[in-house]
Amino acid sequence: MKHDIFFSISQTPDVNGVTPTERKMFENYFQQLKHADKLGFGVGWIAQAHLSTETQKSNSMPVVPHWQGEVGLCTDFPQLAMESFRQTQNIDIGSAVISILASGGPIAQAERIANTVQFLSMLNDNRKLHVGFSAGRFEFMARPYGISPRNSWESAAWKALRGQIFLEASEIFLRLLKGEIISSSQIRKTILTRENFRSDEDWQAVQEAYLAENDEQNITSITIPNRYNFEDISIIPKQWNRSQLQLVAGTHDSKAQEFVNTILPVRVFNLSITSPKIIDETHERMMKNYHSDGGEWERSYMPRTSFVFINDEEGLTNEQQSQAANVEAKEALQAYWNALEGTIDPEKVSKAANNALIGNPAEVAKQIVERFHPDDTIMAWFDFFNHDSERVCRNMTAYMTKVVPMVEKMLEELI
Repeated sequence: MKHDIFFSISQTPDVNGVTPTERKMFENYFQQLKHADKLGFGVGWIAQAHLSTETQKSNSMPVVPHWQGEVGLCTDFPQLAMESFRQTQNIDIGSAVISILASGGPIAQAERIANTVQFLSMLNDNRKLHVGFSAGRFEFMARPYGISPRNSWESAAWKALRGQIFLEASEIFLRLLKGEIISSSQIRKTILTRENFRSDEDWQAVQEAYLAENDEQNITSITIPNRYNFEDISIIPKQWNRSQLQLVAGTHDSKAQEFVNTILPVRVFNLSITSPKIIDETHERMMKNYHSDGGEWERSYMPRTSFVFINDEEGLTNEQQSQAANVEAKEALQAYWNALEGTIDPEKVSKAANNALIGNPAEVAKQIVERFHPDDTIMAWFDFFNHDSERVCRNMTAYMTKVVPMVEKMLEELI
């Protein structure tokens, strides 16, 4: 079993209503990152954000209208990644995840990533940059870059069309990183059919919107013009150590996972709250479709995020640690759902708690063995609604020095 760590750098009020300054948030991040490096975590995954979550609340279509503060402060992953490499010795750095639709789109993002890996290779030729990429969780982050409906039928088809735009952007992003010279005429075409929609009614609404403005009848497909139009381009740098780049797709779409692997080896993210059935299906699919240049698919290639609410504080009995950890988890999860949706949903809090790792070290170790496969990679999330950096570091220490050895011992006994 492998152990990574996730850093949200989320500038929101904690359960006590305290919101640190931006400077303090980054001071906390670097303290925790350097501690994670010493403890031996494999990859430090950094949450990527684009544009102010606070400001978007005044938009006509706010996606998280009740969120207080900023969902994340890392708006320039390449810069933060390089500084993170400079301040550590062994840990790899990853993005979880950059939106290739935002910040200039896939062409600009490809050039930034290639440059970052080139500079990394000048600093250290063994460590890797792990680039998780996606369409982005929040639409408002991509809208200023032209990712919005251009006409009535695109508006009607938007939920399905946005996924297709991601595929177009992914092809551009990956082929440029591969070192190819490409033009938009060589990029996949988006053709919408009934297959793209969840119901006949959804597809019919798109057809009606299209036919209202086009002199056609009985259409079975609609060709959508490219979102990105350009003549031959390639990125600079051209000569860089591509072996120091690991790509990871942040999407549950099986077709997208298969498509990106026709171009380059691309691993996938998955959450601990994802059902075992979906997780197993993803591994089966990736065993068949993982790009051959990446070798054989391994279960550890799909990191699984998990909240960790561990209590190993001095002066408490095992039972008191367990009780305190459960209180901490409940408070943090309630604060999260209240910020995300404006209400505390007991069912969602309970479901999240059931999938989080909660308790004293022995309890957390037992939960890991029960819930995870021995070959999984756990992406442990410690700073969830917690700005007490010293406490976060103590939790990280308890996890790596107590929980992990217990897990390995229990796994050996099961063999």
